[in-house]
Amino acid sequence: MTEANFPLLSLLIITLPVGSALIWLWPNATHARWIALATAMTDLLLSVTVLFQFDTAATGFQLVERATWIPSINAQYQVGVDGLSVLFLPLTVILFIGVILSSWNSVAHMQRLYYSLMLLLESATLGIFCALDGVLFMMFWEMTLIPIYFLVSFWGIGPNRRFAAVKYILFMLAGGIPLIFGFVLLAFSHAEIAGSFPAGLTFDYLEWLNTPLPLDVQKQVFLLLLLGFAFKIPIVPLHTWLPVMAMQGPVSVTATIVGLKLGAYGVIRYVVPLAPQAAQEFAWLLAAIGAIGILYGAVLAMAQTNLRRMLAFSSISHVGLVILGVASFTQQGIQGAVFQLLNFVVISSGLFLITGLIHHRIGSTDIISLGGAAKSMPRLATFFLLFGLASMGIPGTSGFPAEFLILYSAITTQTGAGIAALVAVVIGASYFVSLYRKAFLGPATNPAVTQSADLQGRELFIIGLFAILIFIAGFYPASVLDVIEVSAQGWVEHLFTNPRDAIQ
Repeated sequence: MTEANFPLLSLLIITLPVGSALIWLWPNATHARWIALATAMTDLLLSVTVLFQFDTAATGFQLVERATWIPSINAQYQVGVDGLSVLFLPLTVILFIGVILSSWNSVAHMQRLYYSLMLLLESATLGIFCALDGVLFMMFWEMTLIPIYFLVSFWGIGPNRRFAAVKYILFMLAGGIPLIFGFVLLAFSHAEIAGSFPAGLTFDYLEWLNTPLPLDVQKQVFLLLLLGFAFKIPIVPLHTWLPVMAMQGPVSVTATIVGLKLGAYGVIRYVVPLAPQAAQEFAWLLAAIGAIGILYGAVLAMAQTNLRRMLAFSSISHVGLVILGVASFTQQGIQGAVFQLLNFVVISSGLFLITGLIHHRIGSTDIISLGGAAKSMPRLATFFLLFGLASMGIPGTSGFPAEFLILYSAITTQTGAGIAALVAVVIGASYFVSLYRKAFLGPATNPAVTQSADLQGRELFIIGLFAILIFIAGFYPASVLDVIEVSAQGWVEHLFTNPRDAIQ
């Protein structure tokens, strides 16, 4: 573990609420988007600085900051990053910059509220990736709900947007209950093993990692945390909020929810490492959850007639692939899983942002309302095809190394689930190609399609940036894998060689 000489991570998180407050203090409301963009760009500089200061060859967490927070329960303000989390920081900021730019002309009312909520959501998301204390993590986790509720309620594009917002909040609150119980169980178990209460009580993630637990307690922790994160992933059948959100909520918000798979990150960061022996016993459960999600999402995506619903079910299928990679408990599997989560930030979010641009131009994303869009919007159609091919794992794109690592590890450790994943990959290719042909090729029958403008200026910049990232990681995957490697190796070693195994 490496302590920070300068509070870079804290500055990264706190800059965004400061920018949000500045939006309200600035006399001209029309400048809200410029302040939001400037704040996000400042955060991008900070996140890149964090990445350059990160030592890929070092083990453990780096740039760790500690401060006493709630002494009565031994909760600390503690943040830090390792190879499994550090790349999420700049990509998250880039995603929110893309959201701000894509909303530049589409958000015409209550701009101050919209952009300040976006900055608060970004701050809470970055906090989730940095938090190394259970209470701090839960604070950031729940803080994401408030901005999303108001963003969906006020700027949703469907007639049932408030229903979608309430449904999302209820699902996430339901998922928060087992998470809280799991963290409390970990804290009390540590106090019991230490033989002192409340002095032995702790929510320190690093202490949790190094505290041996009985197998029965591990099983309880594993199931509680897995259930809590399952709502956010989402795991079938707890996924019903996502298609509703995709159709009713603003596309910019859906892009952040689909692109930032915080639930899957929680499985990698908390569920398996904190209950390693139980995780090995429940490996079949993780593999089954992954395989079911892969096939279910692919089959449902194939049946959709709306681009947004298709992308929602497609993301369910792809996140199932991540869970399957985690269930392999191999270095290749965990590297592929984290790589795929990073891909979501660029590929899945990029597809949703492009779909939002289509909706802004035409007023619909139904296949029947499109057709021939490639003639009037060739750049948009080309980028949509590129991002779709990347989501299918075509060589040369960032999707290929991630999917290859996951499938390789799955087939060698969970053969049945690995074969199911291969079938889903084929299904995924068929539904994307079919919907793309109907939406972008053929004759244009809708006048709104023929009169639509192609990607311009800000839109072309952010979509082009996402495309460049896809090609860089596709042709040079070592740029990502080298950052992940040491932490992934440590993740696997912790799973199979730690003191908990000796406690029955």
